[in-house]
Amino acid sequence: MTVHLEVAEGVGTLRLDRPPMNALDVATQDRLKELAEEITRREDVRAVVIHGGEKVFAAGADIKEMQVMDHAAMIARSRALQDSFTAVARIPKPVVAAVTGYALGGGCELALCADFRVAGENARLGQPEILLGLIPGAGGTQRLSRLIGPSKAKDLIFTGRQVKADEALALGLVDRVVPAAEVYEQAHAWAARLAKGPAIALRAAKEAIDTGLETDLETGLAVERNWFAGLFATEDRERGMRSFVEEGPGKATFL
Repeated sequence: MTVHLEVAEGVGTLRLDRPPMNALDVATQDRLKELAEEITRREDVRAVVIHGGEKVFAAGADIKEMQVMDHAAMIARSRALQDSFTAVARIPKPVVAAVTGYALGGGCELALCADFRVAGENARLGQPEILLGLIPGAGGTQRLSRLIGPSKAKDLIFTGRQVKADEALALGLVDRVVPAAEVYEQAHAWAARLAKGPAIALRAAKEAIDTGLETDLETGLAVERNWFAGLFATEDRERGMRSFVEEGPGKATFL
């Protein structure tokens, strides 16, 4: 298998394992979708880390595999390609990408599917598809522009240039830059902290934010309103408010 799932103490680690560069071939894409759907179902996974290893996150699609695909073949495949990444983006739990080394093309698009990105000082990110006569096809034109704004996204996509970790941080493409040796540890710590939080409320927050970004304000407010009221039916809400009243803020423990 080119992607592995390891679960410990509420945190699931999705580990890419296709040496030497974790190229995202069709089998890897399909495996990502399979595991993302498994994570969505599993109650013992409350937060997720996506990791490619110490040297590289994912250097992009498997170009040799794509080179032999013609127009008809890619029409048949392109939806499945997007669906595999969308399955990761729609995991209804906090997801953090631990980015070391190259995260290019599909690798960058996979990182964009996370809620938070921790990058090593050695990270290099970009969407170089234009250099192949292509555009990003796994969500890059949409998720990148939503994350960093259309003009900055166009700069990266039009030129195909790579950005180092410090520029990625300035652009908002990553959220934290740390020494490369600490990337997984810090990403896991972020996930572990959220794994102890109220699972349904975290799911509600993620869905409300993501849906709001994809629709108009009024629809987004309706989603927020429905989730907000619905959470009053949860035990976590009762625990949180009782703890606040009896012990003060920030001391509640959740199931």
